[in-house]
Amino acid sequence: MAITTRRWTDQDHMWFAVAGLDRMLSSGAERAGYRRIGDEWGRAHPLDSPHLELAWRTFTCSIESMLRQAARLDPVPWRAALRELCQRTQGHGVDWWLTGSAALAVRGVPLRPGDLDLVCSVADVRRLGELLADVLIEPVAPSVNEPAGWISDWWGRAFCHARIEWVAGVRAHADDPLPSDFGGVAAARLETVSWEQWRIRVPPLSLQRAVSHRRGLIDRVAAIDSLATT
Repeated sequence: MAITTRRWTDQDHMWFAVAGLDRMLSSGAERAGYRRIGDEWGRAHPLDSPHLELAWRTFTCSIESMLRQAARLDPVPWRAALRELCQRTQGHGVDWWLTGSAALAVRGVPLRPGDLDLVCSVADVRRLGELLADVLIEPVAPSVNEPAGWISDWWGRAFCHARIEWVAGVRAHADDPLPSDFGGVAAARLETVSWEQWRIRVPPLSLQRAVSHRRGLIDRVAAIDSLATT
């Protein structure tokens, strides 16, 4: 069955949806936060979102590649994505930092990140979307359509070699009951590491280890510990 995309408006939102996914790609869509609607998987975006048309173009041409990576069917070229991100934001003063598995990988922890997870300041969240406008796969928008208990006030997603996702206005419950590696506690304790020719801010290694242990990611904890012994 061929993969197809379509969009439609629903009150003040536009839906981007994809159909024709097999079991593996459906698992990738679910992992990427898409909602199942009959035979389709989709997400809704406010009609007044900046660069909505550009995001639709990227969605139509890149959604299959993105879902194949999310399903771990294809390798994730996270290094190429991070180089592109650094190049595009260099000299623009955009306040962002890296978290998740990619923040460990740039330290040399032997991991294979599935995407790039960023935290951005509220003041710069739309600016980051401007710098990535031609590769947005979802427009930057307030997080009003996210599930209850969502972590942030803003959300954006691009696909440039790999998924690049960012949040802004991270909510206080991100550190409740214990600190996360993307909340205010991490933001107050950022460290700067060298990766290729770039300087990248990341959470403290001890905090990311604690989060990984709490989530039961035993292999990741072992990988972090292996870095300390090399």
